Amino acid sequence: MAEPVEEPSNRPSDPWGRIKNLKSKSKRNGSNTWQVVAGSAVLGLVVATGAVLAAGPWDNGQRKAERQLAAAAAPTGGAHHGRRLPGAPEPAPSAPAVLGALDTVTRSAPQDPASLRTALAPLIAAPELGTQVAASVVDTATGKQLYGRGAATPMTPASTVKIATAAAALSALGPDHRIATTVRLSEDHRTLTLVGGGDPTLTPAALKSLATSAARAVEKADATGVRLTYDTSRYTGPERHPIGKNPNLAPVTALMVDEGRLDDTDRGPATRSDDPAGDAARAFAAQLKKAGAKVTGAPREARAPGTARTVATHHSAPLAALVERTLTNSDNDIAEALARQTAIAKGESADFAGARRAVTTELKKLQVPTAGARLADGSGLDRDGRVTPALLTALLARAADPERPGLRPVLTGLPVAGFTGTLSTRYQDGTDTTGATGRIRAKTGTLSGVNALSGTVVDPQGRLLAFAFLAAGSTAPGDAEAALDTLAAALTGPAG
Repeated sequence: MAEPVEEPSNRPSDPWGRIKNLKSKSKRNGSNTWQVVAGSAVLGLVVATGAVLAAGPWDNGQRKAERQLAAAAAPTGGAHHGRRLPGAPEPAPSAPAVLGALDTVTRSAPQDPASLRTALAPLIAAPELGTQVAASVVDTATGKQLYGRGAATPMTPASTVKIATAAAALSALGPDHRIATTVRLSEDHRTLTLVGGGDPTLTPAALKSLATSAARAVEKADATGVRLTYDTSRYTGPERHPIGKNPNLAPVTALMVDEGRLDDTDRGPATRSDDPAGDAARAFAAQLKKAGAKVTGAPREARAPGTARTVATHHSAPLAALVERTLTNSDNDIAEALARQTAIAKGESADFAGARRAVTTELKKLQVPTAGARLADGSGLDRDGRVTPALLTALLARAADPERPGLRPVLTGLPVAGFTGTLSTRYQDGTDTTGATGRIRAKTGTLSGVNALSGTVVDPQGRLLAFAFLAAGSTAPGDAEAALDTLAAALTGPAG
C-alpha cells in the first residue's frame, strides 16, 4: 500500500490567518496584554513554518518568503517586544530556529565521519528496520560521503524516488515551465477540441474559464452549433500503472480534472474515475452550454485537426510549484505527469517506458551515480523500481548547489518534520524525544515491507547534510518509521 499523504496539495496553508486570529483575540481582551507576549514564541514557530509553506514568489529557485525570514531571524521571537507595561511578566523566550538554512555556507569545521559512524552504528542496526538497510550521508558543500552502509546497493525506494523524478523534470524543463491545456476550433467552426497537455491539477474553475473563452470564440465565428471532441494524444501507451486500479493513482492520461478524484479530497487515497478524460470533456461541455454555446451530441475522443486554431489556453502552476506539491504530499498523479513531461522534453515516448528512459538520461546529465538504478515509474508505486542511497544524496547535493538554483524546489518541497506533508504527524511535540521537530526536511517512502527517508538536515557544525536511509523487510511500518526518524535526528546532534 502506498503511503498516506497529510497536507492539502493545491494551496499553501495560511499561517498568517492564524496570526490574525490571535491578534483579534488580543484586541477583545485588551491591547498589549500578557497573552500577546506569551504567544510570541508560538507565532515565531508559525511564521517560520510559513516560510516553507508559502508557494512563491520565486527568486533564483528559492522561495522569497523563506529567504526573507531567514534574514530576519535574529530580531524575532520573544526576547524583545518593545515597550512593556508596568508589572507585566517577563517576555517569553525566543522560539528556537525551526528550519536550518538551505545554503551550503561552511560555518565551522566539517563533520567528523568517525563520530558520525559511532552515533549511527547502533541505530542503523535496529531490528525494527527489517532485514536489509542501506544508507548514505553526504556533506552537500563538498560532496564528500561522511557515512555509508551499502550506499551503492540498489533498493526499492518507494516514494523517495520522487526526488529523482522531480530533479529530472526541473533539469529538463526548468522551474518556470507550465503545462498548457488548450481548446482548438476547427477551420469550418463546427468542432471544438479540448486538448489535454498532461496537467493533473486542472480544476473545475480552470475548465469554466476555458469554456467561457471558447464560447466567446464560437459566438464570434457566428457558428450555429459545435461538436465537442477531446484529445489525449499527448500521452501514449497504457493509462493504467502496473499496479492496476488503485486509490493512490488515477489512470495516467493527458486530460483530467482534480486528478480524477470522485470526492472533494485533494490529497491521499481516493476513489478515482475510470475515465478521467471523458469526465473532463463532459464537464467542459456542460460549462460550454452554461456559457451560451450550442453543443451538439456527446463529446467523443479525437485528435484536433491540424488546421484548427487555439481559442483558449490554461496554464498550470509553474513546475517549481508542482514539484513542491509532489514532494510535500507525496502526490503520485503529479509525479507520473512530471515523468511524462520529462519524456516529451527529451523526445521519448510519453509512456512508462519512455519516461523511465528520459528520467535516467537526465539524471546522467546531472552526473549523479545511476549504476544499478531502475526508474520503473515516477511515483515509486512500482515495487520493481530500484535506486541507491548514493543516488538520492547526490541529487540532494545537486539541489543544494548555489550554481543550480533551478533545482532548489527539490529541497524546499521536502516535508518538514512535525509540520508539513507526510512528516506532519511525525516528530511532533509531545511525542518527539529527539528534539528534531522542524529541523529535518525529508521525503518519506512507504510500501508493504519497505520504509525509506531521504532529505536534509543542518548538523551541529552548521553544515547542510543530505541523507538517505532505505530499509526493507520490516513487519511493523510504524516501528520502522520511528527507527528512521531516530536515525535522521541523530544527524542534528544530541537531543536537547
